[in-house]
Amino acid sequence: MPKHGKNYQDALKAFDKNQFYTPAEAIDLVKQNAKAKFDETIELAVRLNLDPRQADQQIRGAVVLPKGTGVTRRVLVFAKGEKAKEAEAAGADLVGAEEFVEKILGGWFDFDVVVATPDMMGMVGKLGRTLGPKGLMPNPKTGTVTMDVTKAINEIKAGKVEYRLDKAANVHCRIGKSSFETEALLENYQTVLETLIKVKPVAAKGQYIKNISVSSTMGPGVKINPIKPLG
Repeated sequence: MPKHGKNYQDALKAFDKNQFYTPAEAIDLVKQNAKAKFDETIELAVRLNLDPRQADQQIRGAVVLPKGTGVTRRVLVFAKGEKAKEAEAAGADLVGAEEFVEKILGGWFDFDVVVATPDMMGMVGKLGRTLGPKGLMPNPKTGTVTMDVTKAINEIKAGKVEYRLDKAANVHCRIGKSSFETEALLENYQTVLETLIKVKPVAAKGQYIKNISVSSTMGPGVKINPIKPLG
């Protein structure tokens, strides 16, 4: 088992790892203990009382963080004709068609998000085994398969993040950087939690939110009271 560094060990001593904190308290603790030499990402982890094996208990989507992510994302758009021009005008970093399919199949991944118009999905579908494992495959549920490429690009650039239930019934989502003010991180946190509550499957039983924690890239997780997830 790998040993954690001094900063991590010091962070563990700065709070009670068995205590539940309010969202604001937890975010403050994470910020105070984010002492790496780079601007650490603040991550939210939520365990839900869902069975990922059941189709009616799957959740997947995207949400625009009101305070952004602190990360600049390169957007690749698969489109032709007027939609390609629209994508360029909206600020897409890369716009094209067949030429990018060949580049990606050849091992090129100089982009962070892929958007495609519906008519391009027959072509983009060839990349399923390449983009899928990396979480880059366009999907209507996350708004990345759409005719409204301007809206998709604007939301991604503004701070859109995707969420998805994993095999252990957890949802992981970045909510900003350690350099953000606590209030900004708290607003992003609340937006994600409200979204997860809103998309609660009808089939969900019992206490929906089982565990919540926030952490920085190099730091330990701080628990948030799941009974009062919004504070």
